[in-house]
Amino acid sequence: MKQNLNEEKTRFQSDNPSKRLGYIAENLSRVRTFSHTVDKEAVESLVDETICFIEWTAPEIKPEYAEELVNIQVELARWKLKFDNLWIDDSERQKMEEQSSAWSEQVLDMSGLQSQFIA
Repeated sequence: MKQNLNEEKTRFQSDNPSKRLGYIAENLSRVRTFSHTVDKEAVESLVDETICFIEWTAPEIKPEYAEELVNIQVELARWKLKFDNLWIDDSERQKMEEQSSAWSEQVLDMSGLQSQFIA
């Protein structure tokens, strides 16, 4: 498992920080989408992966963006602690979906990837 994580880290870090932020935004968007399904494990896996992606990206970006990412990471870790309860409560799951969507937009803005396509 650790070997696979090291390989994934190496692969992930081979991209520039903007692309990595794009991957984080994409994962957060997937959390929102997958939360509409009954696939709790897929959402948990995305949360775990996103926590790692943030850890591997934050040191290489602007400090103010890094701080925002770390705040997201902390909230994701809090979700993990109470995930079973979040998942069975429709109201809490809805909040999780909304927050994931907001974070996805925020991180996508940080990445600058959207502005590359607007010209």
